[in-house]
Amino acid sequence: MKKIELRIFPGRNVYIHRPAALLLLDLEELAGKESRDIPGFNRALLQLLPGLKYHGCASGGKDGFRRRLQTGTYLGHVLEHVLLELQELLGLNARYGKTRGTSQWGVYEVVFECPCVEMASMLVDVGLELIEALLAGYPYDLTGALGRLRKHLAAVDLGPSSRALWKAARKRGISVRRIGEGSLMQLGTGCFQRRIQATLTDRTSCLAADVAGDKELTKSILRAAAIPVPRGQIVYSDREAVRAWRELGCPVVIKPCDGNQGRGVSLNLNSPQEILIGFEIAARYSPRVLIEEFIPGRHFRLLVVDGQLAAAAERIPAHVVGNGYDNIGALIEQVNSDPRRGEGHEKPLTKIVVDDIVRAVLARQGYSLQSIPAAGTLVWLRDNANLSTGGTAVDVTQQVHPQVAATAIRAARLVGLDVAGVDVVTSDIGLPLEGKGAIIEVNAAPGIRMHHYPEVGVERDVASQIIDSLFPPGTPSEIPIVAVTGTNGKTTTCRLLAHVLRQCYNTVGLTSTSGIYYNDQLLVAGDTTGPWSAGVVLADPLVEVAVLELARGGLLRGGLAYDTCDVAVLTNITEDHLGQDNLDSLEDLMWVKSLVLESVKPGGYAVINADDGPSVELLAQQKSNVILFSLQADNLSVRRQLGAGGSAVLVRDGQICLAEGDRLEPLLAVDAVPVTFNGRASYNLANALAACAALWALQVEPNLIEQGLTTFLPNEEHNPGRQNLITVGKQPVLFDYAHNAASIQAVARLARSLTTGQVLGVIAAPGNRRNSIIFAAGEAAGRGFDRLFIKEDRDRRGRAPGEVAEILRQGALAVGMSPAAIQVCLEERTALWAALATAQPEDLIVVLYEDWEYTNSLLAELAQQAPHGRQAYAIAGSL
Repeated sequence: MKKIELRIFPGRNVYIHRPAALLLLDLEELAGKESRDIPGFNRALLQLLPGLKYHGCASGGKDGFRRRLQTGTYLGHVLEHVLLELQELLGLNARYGKTRGTSQWGVYEVVFECPCVEMASMLVDVGLELIEALLAGYPYDLTGALGRLRKHLAAVDLGPSSRALWKAARKRGISVRRIGEGSLMQLGTGCFQRRIQATLTDRTSCLAADVAGDKELTKSILRAAAIPVPRGQIVYSDREAVRAWRELGCPVVIKPCDGNQGRGVSLNLNSPQEILIGFEIAARYSPRVLIEEFIPGRHFRLLVVDGQLAAAAERIPAHVVGNGYDNIGALIEQVNSDPRRGEGHEKPLTKIVVDDIVRAVLARQGYSLQSIPAAGTLVWLRDNANLSTGGTAVDVTQQVHPQVAATAIRAARLVGLDVAGVDVVTSDIGLPLEGKGAIIEVNAAPGIRMHHYPEVGVERDVASQIIDSLFPPGTPSEIPIVAVTGTNGKTTTCRLLAHVLRQCYNTVGLTSTSGIYYNDQLLVAGDTTGPWSAGVVLADPLVEVAVLELARGGLLRGGLAYDTCDVAVLTNITEDHLGQDNLDSLEDLMWVKSLVLESVKPGGYAVINADDGPSVELLAQQKSNVILFSLQADNLSVRRQLGAGGSAVLVRDGQICLAEGDRLEPLLAVDAVPVTFNGRASYNLANALAACAALWALQVEPNLIEQGLTTFLPNEEHNPGRQNLITVGKQPVLFDYAHNAASIQAVARLARSLTTGQVLGVIAAPGNRRNSIIFAAGEAAGRGFDRLFIKEDRDRRGRAPGEVAEILRQGALAVGMSPAAIQVCLEERTALWAALATAQPEDLIVVLYEDWEYTNSLLAELAQQAPHGRQAYAIAGSL
């Protein structure tokens, strides 16, 4: 078996609205071999992974997969279930899987839900390794494999604190996007977004975090504000440390001046030897070592969020309790076996690490790791109570004295932190601090595991409080998103939308087949209709509204870059792209495009073409509000929609109208919309209706919609490469991107209406389409044009030279075009020159391009040889 390709879907995708992955798998010599045909395989598999016995399957029942193994199933399907079971053993909730064949023998698509997509590649490697071992009859070390997987999961997944914040944001309906491989997250989109890394928010200033990181500086600020803090000083050598201890004249704490998470901290030291050891440990983490008086009492962490006490916990230092027969080392191993404990911050609790500090604390109590404490004896392993060093927590939020809470809030404010962990040592948190305790630290980016997962007491959802501080109730988190999909018309519809929306918003982000734009500024050139480009727009704090063109390829290869959209537009669905990406039918294309409609948020709108049969079929699946658009006022679907009190945008008596129930409001005349060429370009009229419907759904004022539609021109500034009418010399040329039968037919119809002469077509077709689709394009060209100049794209997509051109030629001949009217010029320059040389002044040349920039440059070059150069053509009636 061989892994060909692995696609990652971080969010919604055509298979499932949750993170998933798709493996393109070649079974090689195992193609066609079923599980029942492999002696001992089923038994070995179920013995190794007994959980597979309870997997459901398409055959139904809780043991559906087990029965499929017995009756026989291919190994791609087996791998799917192995991948799901491995995730179950890792504690990941993955349930969905689907395996289907492709047009290539032995090659399968294996789709599996993957909550942590960063694990997908390693999961596949382990799954293949496991199956291949069983096929060879070798024992497989599942324990070792799971160990490797767990280690990788701990390294790439979010920790408990960040995961709690993620869940809190999603509970509020706020989108979350992970940035990079750490814990930095983007909450929301565009100009409304906020960023957070663990509990460090984008409101936490670098200065405040730096102040909090300098423990002595923090103490000086608090001391100046009459807040009780321990006495102390910074030292740089062990000799200075001993001298400082003597000057303080009391037990001390030694810790790195700029440390965190309890690293290098030693408490309650009161002898020269202990001071020397404590200094040596602290100096490993910082050259600046803080020595301060030890405040006796219990350790408490008060979490302050946005000037309020969010939670409080008593922190209990790491410890074990003797049982009378195990030594302390064994007792530590038993504590660490608790499934809630993990390495670092990966789980609610942290495993206890035996180090010099643990040995020193044990020695002070008269113990070593080999000591066997009596049953019930509590043995402390550390003096500090950080969860990151193995401590536990008890919730005490309701017990905090108001004066203590007020002091903690003031301390956070003085340091400048919006989220702060204030460490208090006192004998009783229910009493004022005066003379009985002190604030020993104020921490930026405090951990919140202790509040969400206390060993004793109430779990406090402080993550939600942090999210609420960033997004107070009623505060927007998401910019408006309009997602446009379909076969033809997407780009023009998107450009129309962006043009109108620029009247309402300062910065409109647009993705399209021609690039990523912010207003009129081109950021990235090229076909940018996938999730990456959408992510670029949604991640920029400058963008106030997003218009996203979503093509088939991007939807299949990466899913959606957003969670939900405000408006989804479906222009039409035709038989383009069949034979690509395992799409074999119009129904397959409908399935892909329906993902965009399914992503509409509650209260949002789906805009659907009522004149397009496949699009109308998707109406029954739609759960959101719907606005139909149609060129025909008496369209049956529109009549039903309006009869039920719904909405539609339609054409009646030459007017574009907004209709709702029995109300009809004329918006503007069709002739007033330049891209319709006085109504001749029916497909652009449909695009304008789609844009009107989407803008209406966004509650854009009708006068702004009218103004936008009347000022959007079919030229290189507003709609480059789409119905651009220019002259080369004195010869009119119509530029367009039509590349399938439906679009070629529509452009040819427009061209015919614009001239009294002949219509000459310079055409090509993408080589990655089925022969039948290319042939149909040739038929459409043969019907629509008087003469054809057939060229080929520079990127032949795997076709032999002349192959696509011949299919187009045969298509044109099949509908009766004379062979004499067809000229094959494979090179585009030659085809353009031949058309220009052949055309009469009253003729119109239609150029269907592959690369607008390239073709445009060729025409500009050819225009230099013409007496009047290259010019834009005035659009008024016929040529």
